[in-house]
Amino acid sequence: MQSIPILPTISTTFIVLSAITVAIGWYLIKQRKIEAHKKTMFVAAIFAIIFFVIYASRTIFIGNTSFGGPDDIKIYYTVFLVFHIFLATTGAVFGIVTLLTGYKNKLARHRKLGPITSIIWFFTATTGLAVYLLLYIFYSGGETTSVIKAILGF
Repeated sequence: MQSIPILPTISTTFIVLSAITVAIGWYLIKQRKIEAHKKTMFVAAIFAIIFFVIYASRTIFIGNTSFGGPDDIKIYYTVFLVFHIFLATTGAVFGIVTLLTGYKNKLARHRKLGPITSIIWFFTATTGLAVYLLLYIFYSGGETTSVIKAILGF
């Protein structure tokens, strides 16, 4: 039986928790529970930051895991991974801006950005979980290498 890698498992857990808490926060604001919404979204942001710190530390100090699945699906995995990276980058920027507009009480802009940010975040978490499953559960992870080599394969 193959053991699961601890750091990717922990970081993936935190990004999934952030998406779950964003969903709870969205529900709370629909119920007009503003203070509960603020606290929940703060927790979601903390979960996302914990994910990022673990992910960035692992990338810098250890490296990234290349795809270890069959070569005939590697191109599909790579396209999917690039899509996930684009979503994650976009989601992070939207997340920061949305949080700041909420905390600065720019509520008209916050109300417009919030649903868009949430949807991007759900897709980011879902695709991130899929990347984790493809790298560590469905297939054995490839070599640990630089981020460029892990993503692009060279």
